[in-house]
Amino acid sequence: MDYKTVIVEKAEGRGIITLNRPEKFNTFNTQMAIDLNDALARLDKEEDVRVIIIKGAGKVFSTGIDLGEFGGMTQLEYHRWISLMDRMHITIAEMKKPVIAMVHGYAVANGAGLMAAADFAIVAEGTKIGTTAINVGLLCTGPLVALSYTVGKKKALEMLLSGDMIDAKEAERIGLANRVVPADLLEKETFSFAQKIIDKSPVAVELGKRFYYDMIDLPFRQRLALNSEVMSRLCSTEDARIGVEAFKNKTKPAWKGR
Repeated sequence: MDYKTVIVEKAEGRGIITLNRPEKFNTFNTQMAIDLNDALARLDKEEDVRVIIIKGAGKVFSTGIDLGEFGGMTQLEYHRWISLMDRMHITIAEMKKPVIAMVHGYAVANGAGLMAAADFAIVAEGTKIGTTAINVGLLCTGPLVALSYTVGKKKALEMLLSGDMIDAKEAERIGLANRVVPADLLEKETFSFAQKIIDKSPVAVELGKRFYYDMIDLPFRQRLALNSEVMSRLCSTEDARIGVEAFKNKTKPAWKGR
């Protein structure tokens, strides 16, 4: 997979996407938005990939959208451009495989949005995160969509309207980060976290992720109805039979993925 703005690698069940505009602090331009979405979709179809990790080249994860592309557009053109920048939220939510953001340095504006859009985030100590567009008269409304499912109304509005940065520990405290780890252990800890998922039944992982994204906007009773549908389907899989038998026999399950 050859792209102009991202690097894609595969190893040991992991698909790794590196945002590769370090000279621009991995800001999103049109090409990188296209490349990222395409790389995510293609890795989701690869049978030898179980988990996808997104990281940034150089000193930062991503500091947002490249303002070099800002200006001179009609409202319709801006709408298309912004929709492209935010497409990753839909792409990740619709994927079968979990996506982990491996975050260091700064995750700002659309970079914070990507961190929030990912299913998991492992963050290096000292990382700064912020939705800072309001400081230039704009708004990080795209990132706020994912943030609002994580941090609650008051914190989401504070981040949107103050433009203040938070540190990695605060991100962990409010649920935006799963783990905060020493910077020199970031890759090791991210791979270790990924391995936990790789070791699980691929059927259960896929159904579990789909259940979450289908469930979050449903009313209470419909959530429970969906639960019954998903669990009855999962109980009927070969992997469920293998897992239960392995548990009974105190052996390691050999998943079939069906």
